[in-house]
Amino acid sequence: MSVSTEIKAFQKRLGYEFSNPKLLIRALTHGSVSSPTRPDNQRLEFLGDRVLGLVMASALLEADQKATEGQLAPRFNALVRKEACAEVARQIDLGAVLKLGRSEMLSGGRRKQALLGDAMEAVIAAIYRDAGFEASRDVILRLWGDRIRNVESDARDAKTALQEWAQARGQNPPSYVEISRSGPDHSPLFTIAARLQDGTEAQATAGSKRLAEQAAAKAMLTTLTK
Repeated sequence: MSVSTEIKAFQKRLGYEFSNPKLLIRALTHGSVSSPTRPDNQRLEFLGDRVLGLVMASALLEADQKATEGQLAPRFNALVRKEACAEVARQIDLGAVLKLGRSEMLSGGRRKQALLGDAMEAVIAAIYRDAGFEASRDVILRLWGDRIRNVESDARDAKTALQEWAQARGQNPPSYVEISRSGPDHSPLFTIAARLQDGTEAQATAGSKRLAEQAAAKAMLTTLTK
């Protein structure tokens, strides 16, 4: 099978060259452009999620042999959640090679977190199908890199930590206020302010209210704990 220049470039960014490029093409094919002769990536996404989970569970156990299940669980969730997969997808510009229908392209599909995260999982499964577990594990560990080493801080729920900080000092739980919403409907940006009872405030902007709230809480904690 001949491979396009853009797919060759993507394989270099991915750090893996497929023996069977058809697997990669399927992993990059969204349901909006699929057909009976051109299957989408949903089944590969299902498999890739499990491969990623096994790799991360094993990596966490090796990294901290004294950690309890209660300590490992939030770290694991931080590494395999859709946001983390989408971040890795952006790191290798996966969106540039996604196969999308016209309506999905026009609505900003190449930047959508859910589509990027799903496709990243599908690519992992494609590597697994192409060369086995060790090959997929090596790619995952390399691409996730510092995220694994820094997972303790990433796994910490900033909103919960900020609430605990405030309550320990006799304050009410922080409030979260939407300051503004900008950008097109298909790719909005929310600016949220985290506010404490004493008037302390920190703002952050993200592509969803939940992420913006977490980012604002994290910004607040950074200021308070300096």
